[in-house]
Amino acid sequence: MAELADLVGVLKAAGEGTRVRLLALLADGAHSVKDLTEILKQSQPRVSRHLKLLADAGLVQRNAEGAWAYYSLTMDGDGAELAQWLIGRLNPEDVERRRDIERQAAVRASHTAQATEYFAKVASSWDLLKTLQVPEEAVEAAVVAALGGRRVETLVDLGTGTGRMLEVLADSYKRGIGLDSSREMLAVARSRLSGAGITHAQVRMGDIGDLDVAVGPADVVVIHQVLHYFDDPGRMLAQARRLLKPGGEMIIVDFAPHDLEFLRSEHAHRRLGLSADQMSSWAAAAGLVVDTMQPFPSQTGQRGLTVCLWRLSDKT
Repeated sequence: MAELADLVGVLKAAGEGTRVRLLALLADGAHSVKDLTEILKQSQPRVSRHLKLLADAGLVQRNAEGAWAYYSLTMDGDGAELAQWLIGRLNPEDVERRRDIERQAAVRASHTAQATEYFAKVASSWDLLKTLQVPEEAVEAAVVAALGGRRVETLVDLGTGTGRMLEVLADSYKRGIGLDSSREMLAVARSRLSGAGITHAQVRMGDIGDLDVAVGPADVVVIHQVLHYFDDPGRMLAQARRLLKPGGEMIIVDFAPHDLEFLRSEHAHRRLGLSADQMSSWAAAAGLVVDTMQPFPSQTGQRGLTVCLWRLSDKT
């Protein structure tokens, strides 16, 4: 039970119109301050002040990434319970609430368009770009080893890009499905799979941020160098979890936290790496457990990126 003074503080923080709107927006996923100023049509100092009050009261949590900060609802505690209670009683047909939802959708569509435009430009050289940044050969060998020599029935590769994971893991599945939202990437992937003589895998156009569960059920879901393109990787992870069969597992490869801000401004990255604590939190929220985490430091020396491989399993 909460102390009286603490509970009063939480109620005071939540008891203001803009702050309730912020809680409702963050209930649908993490956002940067910039996103929230665009959605609410309020100044950055005003939005930041509201967010600070909510964070101080334990209603939202702040995660700093380089020059940016992302906010999300707290996942546990009295603040989390109160926030969910309030949000559950909002009328979705309220004029202001509907306007916020529409603007939120527009902001997310803009993010998606930026990433898609970037993918279209680099589709033919995507694998080369990754090789210049990370120890790709070692990572790929570890991905294969993660399956322990098994051959599963169905493997789904989310954000398949050039189809490289479907090629690398071709001996590990009977049926492979790759999803991506870029036509240019899918064209490269189809060419790659055809050239390798891989006929038991296919790639499809699909929104991996709003997955069709009919794509599954999958024994294994692979998410390779994808989560850093999402404002809220936890939301995407929860979506992916819906594809898993009971007892299934995920293999996730992504960057460890770094400070290379140019990757956000020039290469459409939304998150500057993912930490072990973040992954554990997102996995738990999705009903998954982090079984192992293996880091792969850069071999380039100066300002290189460390890559991590996580193995997640279904708690059930």
